[in-house]
Amino acid sequence: MEIKEILMHVDHTDLRPDARWADIKNLCDDAIRYGTASVCIPAAYVRRAKEYVEGKMKICTVVGFPGGYTTTAAKVFEASDAIGNGADEIDMVINIGWAKDGYFDAITKEIKALKAACGDHVLKVIIETCLLTEEEKIALCGCVTEAKADYIKTSTGFSTAGATFEDIALFREHIGPAVKMKAAGGISSLEDAEHFLELGADRLGTSRVVKIAKSLEAD
Repeated sequence: MEIKEILMHVDHTDLRPDARWADIKNLCDDAIRYGTASVCIPAAYVRRAKEYVEGKMKICTVVGFPGGYTTTAAKVFEASDAIGNGADEIDMVINIGWAKDGYFDAITKEIKALKAACGDHVLKVIIETCLLTEEEKIALCGCVTEAKADYIKTSTGFSTAGATFEDIALFREHIGPAVKMKAAGGISSLEDAEHFLELGADRLGTSRVVKIAKSLEAD
């Protein structure tokens, strides 16, 4: 697989708490140059980034991030505010404690509320696979499918581990046909990125693939 094709699936990401505007601007510049799917950035920079890219790049941001334990009303407000500021895509974090307690109906209801707030904008649902059992992951595939979110996403990148091939393979077996998959967290090589795509992932949350592309140009 050509690196250009891999880059088309990348959400070029910088969600560091100390990210400055100069970092976000550079992220946008690189995303446009290398043709990524989007930039995924903190909500505080959405409006400025949207104006800066002038329609050349999709803007994604995160909601309930990274812990997922804010209220549904707070997440709905975050999503609505981000979309009002120009976000094209929203990556929300589920309430992981609810998943551990088996409150899957409540999780489905929350995802539905976020999808209603997003409307035609893309909603990706982060379930933080490293904190879950296989049974919980399977149940959450059902929640995401029933709630009609656009994507199920593995990880925030801020917990104990990131995406694994096994989790994407598990998702593929248990999500509905309308749900796409995003692997995020710890994707450090072109080989790994390509394998996630071969397994059926449609998006990759990473900054490293662009860095690899830049280093290959420099060689």
